[in-house]
Amino acid sequence: MNDFIFYFKMGLFHVLDFKAYDHILFLIVLTVVYQFKQWTKVLWLITLFTIGHSITLALSAYGILNVRADLIEFLIPLTIFITGLMNVLTAKKASVGKENQNLFFALFFGLIHGLGFSNYFKMMIGKTSDKFLPLVEFALGVEAAQIIIVLGILLLGALVQSIFNVNRRDWILIMSSIVIGFSLQMMIDRVFW
Repeated sequence: MNDFIFYFKMGLFHVLDFKAYDHILFLIVLTVVYQFKQWTKVLWLITLFTIGHSITLALSAYGILNVRADLIEFLIPLTIFITGLMNVLTAKKASVGKENQNLFFALFFGLIHGLGFSNYFKMMIGKTSDKFLPLVEFALGVEAAQIIIVLGILLLGALVQSIFNVNRRDWILIMSSIVIGFSLQMMIDRVFW
């Protein structure tokens, strides 16, 4: 039980670490196009992200996949930028037709984000032969943290749109543009060439 709590907390705080806010930024641009009533779609979205994240984390933990850390550190904000840009370009349509695109982004970009934590995870589990359970426990922590953040994003969106009478298109444009600004600075800071 102590191992479960340890790895679950590591997954939870991996996402909720405000110093490493790239995960939160990605969740914002991924879910800002949805409304609170679409919570089941959003749950699928973040679960696909966790699956993608876990696949590359597992491949790295088992020594099957090894990618340069500086490349991954650059690709992570690039995924955030691309998702935010797609939101800006399609904001007029709100979430119509965005579900499939965002499901793809969640899974595919989750693969990249999982590699960003792989070196730390490998050090954390050491040379232990049983890597499967720590991976599952860590993934459950990631999923729980993502649910917390996404509920906050959906709730904030509902409040801003109802209290301040901001329409959905403007909400998507504002939030996505802010995140794009952060991701551009992160890409500049992480240039690897």
